[in-house]
Amino acid sequence: MGTDEEKEVGEKSEETEKLGKQMSEASLCTTDNDDEDYQGKVDLGPQYTLKETFELDKDDESLRKWKEQLLGGVDLNEIGETLEPEVKILSLAIVAQDRPDIVLQIPEDGNPNGTWFTLKEGSAYKLRFTFHVNHNIVVGLQYNNTVWKTGMKVDSTKEMLGTFSPQAEPYTHEMPEETTPAGFFARGSYTAKTKFVDDDNKCYLEINYTFDIRKDWLAT
Repeated sequence: MGTDEEKEVGEKSEETEKLGKQMSEASLCTTDNDDEDYQGKVDLGPQYTLKETFELDKDDESLRKWKEQLLGGVDLNEIGETLEPEVKILSLAIVAQDRPDIVLQIPEDGNPNGTWFTLKEGSAYKLRFTFHVNHNIVVGLQYNNTVWKTGMKVDSTKEMLGTFSPQAEPYTHEMPEETTPAGFFARGSYTAKTKFVDDDNKCYLEINYTFDIRKDWLAT
């Protein structure tokens, strides 16, 4: 028999899966050779508005309390009957010690012109995102990033951001600290593709851009 803590973790996992099934079937973002081997669409069952999701299994006390905790102060009367969540990535910031944050605005078409930013070789930094969630709960929002140098893939990152309910204020998520490579062969220009997808593989933003690694940060 498991401990009370193990039982609680198991119950929360079941509740998350149950909620995900209630809300599923969103439009899907097809992948390419650099992503998971996923093609086409998957039938994930009926999809529900936020109001309908809250009413489902309302006699299940533990699930009801979990939904209330997830939704927080969301006014269901103001959400409306929209099925699809809307996630808008507002900005990306590069945070490093002993220098001002580099705040990058996201172009409407997701394709920044020219070199988007420059990193100093051998330096520790973090990425910080700000984003809005509207209309419905987004389940399993994920950050995927692939980097190439001279046509060769040199890095691939996937980070689960979490599940978020709609709210007026933007969310902020900070990635784990990374360190840029150093040395003659590390310096130069890179191309990258960043995508934000959810558990249904719905793609909310794809950014294609270039960045540089140099001996030092650019002067501010």
